Amino acid sequence: MTTVPPPRRVAPTLEAVAAEAGVSRSTVSRVVNGSNQVSPDVEAAVHAAIERLHYIPNRAARSLANNQTMAIALVIPEDTTRFFGDPYFAAIVQGITRGLDESDYVLTLQVAQSHPREKTMRYLAGGNVDGAFVVSHHSGDLFPGSLASSMPVVYGGRPLRPDDPPAYFVDVDNVAAAERGTQYLINKGRTRIATVAGPPDMPAGLDRAAGWSAAMAAAGLSTERIAYGDFSLASGARAMRELLDRFPDLDSVFVASDLMATGAIQVLLERGLSVPGDVAVMGFDDSPAATSGTIQLTTVHQPSEAVGAEMARMMLALLRGEPVEHRRIMETHIVERDSA
Repeated sequence: MTTVPPPRRVAPTLEAVAAEAGVSRSTVSRVVNGSNQVSPDVEAAVHAAIERLHYIPNRAARSLANNQTMAIALVIPEDTTRFFGDPYFAAIVQGITRGLDESDYVLTLQVAQSHPREKTMRYLAGGNVDGAFVVSHHSGDLFPGSLASSMPVVYGGRPLRPDDPPAYFVDVDNVAAAERGTQYLINKGRTRIATVAGPPDMPAGLDRAAGWSAAMAAAGLSTERIAYGDFSLASGARAMRELLDRFPDLDSVFVASDLMATGAIQVLLERGLSVPGDVAVMGFDDSPAATSGTIQLTTVHQPSEAVGAEMARMMLALLRGEPVEHRRIMETHIVERDSA
């Protein structure tokens, strides 16, 4: 027995909306494209007709009319393993998506690994997007800055090489936040405080190490107990092993991300050390990784989702041609749990 498929629903056209609203096709087109040359009453009638007919504007046609793609790229200069394995990125993307919800813009993802970055650059510079968000950039990532002359670029985190004019970015004060997290350990009576720092070619890695160093120096404590990771769990474990081999007397560790702190705790427990009894651990992010293990992380909270939403707000204002401050610094605070 042959099954006859149901008839395909014909999408309503611009002409159908015009007939429903009792106006011309050009008037509907002006309303759809955001023109201010339409009276409020007529605009309301067109929107009501659109709603009744469930009309969806043709994005390609709107792009041609506005000379815009209605797309914004999210550029992550990392490998896919890091992007999909770090909850920080999920929070940033969720915030950006929430910030774009009320607009007509769509988000396109570009995970720009080291070798195909030229391909990403060609795509971005080829008129395929109206702007770009850049998150997790490194000192060698020069291509995002070169885009600023052709489109708005908003960074998640301060760039190491500010553009001219200054780059637009949303961040936290990583130096002050790390200093506060380290001071928390000092206030708990810890004196042999190590750090697992982030990559020295990234602003967050540099700034959090600087904050730890500043707090230690102010307290007259040694700043020799330092090892480096790449913000991943595996690198946190590797750096913790290095620290314990070099400094078996350490009594606490400030770790520049929750994922690295999770790896560090695993190594401490493997070595037969108690947390926080023998070694207190302070993380950074307050991501889901902070509460995913058997020992809940005391950590520096940064509002990653709010950072993403603020990046979206900044981008939309730039695309509208509105004046925008070049930087927005969000607040941080310490969340006390079990590890310190």
